Amino acid sequence: MDTEIAIDCSPLLKIYKSGRIERLLGETTVPASLTPQNGVVSKDVVYSPDDNLSVRMYLPEKAAETGEKLPLLVYFHGGGFIIETAFSPTYHTFLTAAVSSSNCVAVSVDYRRAPEHPIPISFDDSWTCLKWVFTHIAGSGSESWLNKHADFSKVFLAGDSAGATIAHHMAMRAAREKLTPELSDTGISGIILVHPYFWSKIPIDDKETKDETLRSKIEAFWMMATPNNKDGVDDPLINVVQSDSVDISWLGCGKVLVMVAEKDALARQGWGYAAKLEKSGWKGKVELVESEGEDHVFHLMRPDCEKALEAMKIFAGFLKGEMQ
Repeated sequence: MDTEIAIDCSPLLKIYKSGRIERLLGETTVPASLTPQNGVVSKDVVYSPDDNLSVRMYLPEKAAETGEKLPLLVYFHGGGFIIETAFSPTYHTFLTAAVSSSNCVAVSVDYRRAPEHPIPISFDDSWTCLKWVFTHIAGSGSESWLNKHADFSKVFLAGDSAGATIAHHMAMRAAREKLTPELSDTGISGIILVHPYFWSKIPIDDKETKDETLRSKIEAFWMMATPNNKDGVDDPLINVVQSDSVDISWLGCGKVLVMVAEKDALARQGWGYAAKLEKSGWKGKVELVESEGEDHVFHLMRPDCEKALEAMKIFAGFLKGEMQ
């Protein structure tokens, strides 16, 4: 019988010896709605017919009436590359609030998840989606909301946890490969990394957790997402901060907001990322904000708490150009 468990990561997921994956979190979905929620309408649009992949798009109701151009947010959900989707109540709630607070158009990207689709498939899907988004830069793409409402001079990438890791690598890739021939630069104004999932075998400083059980769990999640990876957490896709071989000086945007939570085991990596970026010779501006007394993705679990509302104000302010 298919009941023998190989890996138990409750309350997130279980992997059985047969290879079957039972996701215990992030599988619930909510529909998009053209009936405004918090002043925001939404719809789902296919971006990759070959792989049946979609985005959930969000638009302020007032913009739909006025036709004004707004900043464009491309968002990558978290979940360790393994759980959650762009259509879950968690991300629908967050993106609706973000769009309402910042008055932007948003594209929430769904990508294929590991371990059925191991890394780098999630990164490749995200790049495919970003290229699809930029087919609308001249106003003649397949999606009317992007044609009519997206200001392509104000494009921002963001994500939480694994999604923040993806956002970073999309900005790096945009510096190497043009998203579209019409661009004279990367096309990306800034990125927001919320509780980014960067890691390394050895702690990056004295403040990072040395709890071997916890470190092993964080490492195990990465290895579930990339089971044949010989480098483990020293792979440059995740060891962005500590590795001397990873050069982030050519990050393809002009400003970066890093958001960390004080009690999050990943927080020191966020601090280290901001410090490395500042020292790298990168020409942009980086800001780091810490939520005191909070843990990993607390703002998604308790979106109405005081600290989450503070974090949303900072997130929205960055999109509105209020970075100090």
